[in-house]
Amino acid sequence: MKHVIEAVCTGTARPFNGAETSAIMKRPREGRVQVFTDGLAPDEQADRRVHGGPEMALHLYPLDHHDWWRGEIGDHPALDEPGGFGSNLAVRGLTEDMVHIGDRFQLGSAVIEVSQPRQPCWKIEHRFGSKGMVARIVKTGRSGWYFRVIETGEVAAGDSLELITRGASDWSVARVFAALLGGKATGTELSELAELAPLALNWRKKAAAKRA
Repeated sequence: MKHVIEAVCTGTARPFNGAETSAIMKRPREGRVQVFTDGLAPDEQADRRVHGGPEMALHLYPLDHHDWWRGEIGDHPALDEPGGFGSNLAVRGLTEDMVHIGDRFQLGSAVIEVSQPRQPCWKIEHRFGSKGMVARIVKTGRSGWYFRVIETGEVAAGDSLELITRGASDWSVARVFAALLGGKATGTELSELAELAPLALNWRKKAAAKRA
């Protein structure tokens, strides 16, 4: 499984909603970009309590979903931007049902691993000026996902994102998202997720809390 990276995107924290700031508006970078344990350099997250860090080092929101959103909310300039949803990597042909927790990919000279789905928040709706987007993400599972960095390196547009090791083959990003945010998990599934080592700790805690 090999996919071309159409753009590598980073952002800076900017005024977003009154006193709030956000770095959701990612812009394509030229040339090679360093991939560190905490993500691309430079790339910012406005609220480090809920964004960024080693378990959310890189975000990928499939470009395939941009066309779907046009049908839902109409045309919007951000849908023409590869980092419109805060994505660091612009890739087509790779969606939540195709990747699994713990899948490892070669990214340029770096190695990265799928760590968790992205939990949608109000900033997406504010970014696009459209209420109800979070509910539609929860309903359809168009969440995107995060990677942790296993080996640091460099990446540039035109490089490949290539699967090198399959992780938890029973647990696609789509299934984890549906189980823990869509409320569709059985007790057995919650127990499995609570013990799924490659899954980010905060998601394992969600599973344990729901199981209790």
